[in-house]
Amino acid sequence: MNRNAYTGRFAPSPSGPLHAGSLVAALASFLDARVHEGRWLVRIEDIDETRTVPGAADGIVATLAALDMHSDGPVLVQSRRKARYQVAREQLGTHAYPCGCSRKEIADSRTGIASDGAAIYPGTCRHGLAPGKTARTLRLRVPDAGMPGELVRFDDRWLGPQQQHLASEVGDFVLQRADGFWAYQLAVVVDDADQGITDIVRGADLLDSTARQIYLQGLLGYPTPRYLHVPLLMNEVGEKFSKQNGAQAIDLGRPLQELQRAAAFLGLETSAAHDRESFWSLASAAWDVRFGGR
Repeated sequence: MNRNAYTGRFAPSPSGPLHAGSLVAALASFLDARVHEGRWLVRIEDIDETRTVPGAADGIVATLAALDMHSDGPVLVQSRRKARYQVAREQLGTHAYPCGCSRKEIADSRTGIASDGAAIYPGTCRHGLAPGKTARTLRLRVPDAGMPGELVRFDDRWLGPQQQHLASEVGDFVLQRADGFWAYQLAVVVDDADQGITDIVRGADLLDSTARQIYLQGLLGYPTPRYLHVPLLMNEVGEKFSKQNGAQAIDLGRPLQELQRAAAFLGLETSAAHDRESFWSLASAAWDVRFGGR
């Protein structure tokens, strides 16, 4: 690829301070942008305002800056872009439809469980709301099994070839939630397109969302970025290292050690670094060997 055409991003949710798990994704995305001589943007994904912790967004940006990771453009904030998501919804036309089903009703339908743990939607409201039902959510209609676009394939730069059958593995998915908030799948696709993102480097917990996002990109006429999903840092009981599981904030009293720990998890050798400048030189060289040519 043309290295100068590269634009990447780091998109944390402000549900708490930056922690070691998030730092792994931030470091990987930052190094990939630098190795490809591209731009690296920071986006605050606070579309789910019920999970937003006051001050967390500013704290995350400040922590990144203290670790020498600065956004190459204005920080985009999802909660300020609701009107933009509405425009995208209107572009989707009849591909989107109102759904009156509750979570319990979907679970009781026993149509199966998607790989992300959610019940697969049985299509109850595909042809209109049942008598007596009112709209709760907005869903996106996916192609029926075997129809064009139903099987989504992509190459992940870390994990290799991937594919997902939308009809049998996901079902029609939510674009707008019952509480009125726009869903992550729509917001992230619109934001990536508007920011000109060419490469997405993020945690493997979002791998399952990728096929849905690629399908949405096609419907909206957006280009599809390249993807790289890095392994997840796990806690001592095998859970994803996250704010919900009590992950502690990055220790800014030990910035070099925090960066080296994240680099080691990614398989990057930086133990010879004696300060942050030498760390970035070693980490960039190590990333370039693995991913600079692809």
